[in-house]
Amino acid sequence: MSVKRIWAIFVRQLYLIRGTATRFFQIFIWIIVDITLWGFITRYLTGTAGSEFSFTTMFLGAVLLWDFSTNVMQGITMLFFEDVWSRNFLNIFASPLKISEYVAGLILSGIGRSILALIVMFLFAALVFSFSIFGFGASLAAFLLILFLFGIALGVIGISIVLRLGPAAEWLVWPIPAFLSPFIGVFYPLSVLPEWMQFIGHLLPPSYVFTGIREIISGGTFSSSTFFWGFFTSLVYIVLACVIFVGVYRKAVRTGLIARYSAETVT
Repeated sequence: MSVKRIWAIFVRQLYLIRGTATRFFQIFIWIIVDITLWGFITRYLTGTAGSEFSFTTMFLGAVLLWDFSTNVMQGITMLFFEDVWSRNFLNIFASPLKISEYVAGLILSGIGRSILALIVMFLFAALVFSFSIFGFGASLAAFLLILFLFGIALGVIGISIVLRLGPAAEWLVWPIPAFLSPFIGVFYPLSVLPEWMQFIGHLLPPSYVFTGIREIISGGTFSSSTFFWGFFTSLVYIVLACVIFVGVYRKAVRTGLIARYSAETVT
């Protein structure tokens, strides 16, 4: 792979963001709405319960971490959609750019977008709701790593869906984080779920992150086994996502579907 070509994809996204203010603000608008909503909910719960239990750390922290993973996914898929919407998709694949370089460029762009969003999330939560990231301790880096890897996997799977089914299938991509959230236990332990949902939850890396968070907030210590299983399953998802994408891309090229990529569907 050529580092220059990967960097070119990244720089192109920077020019797109710099050229249109709406692209820049859309990175933050929904996460700020989420933080504001859950911030006031946790403030209300704390005032009502009248206990020393930290609703802010539990719920607002969970929202921040899950939004981070969602933002990583959307950072990759949105950049792919930009090429689809601008009808620049076929131009890119007609160039000497390799598919691996293109995907690596999307991931690099998603990394930059998600890091920027993460900084804004923590600063906004700290300024408005006095939320401190230090409540998670050094384990925060481990949690973010798992969520980051899982977000990349979801992003690659998302662009695979659209590449196979066409731009009209983008509506299938946006609900993915919302669909997964009940299974991973963002706001509650997996034990409250039916057994079949618990089984699915244990297959999803974020469930280990939020289990670890609750253990620490409850006075426990960082569990290395919980981190290991979360990290291991996230790597499995990345490998699986890459296999799916490569298979979809090769089929699209072999059957000529990529040349008939339209604004509606690919059949």
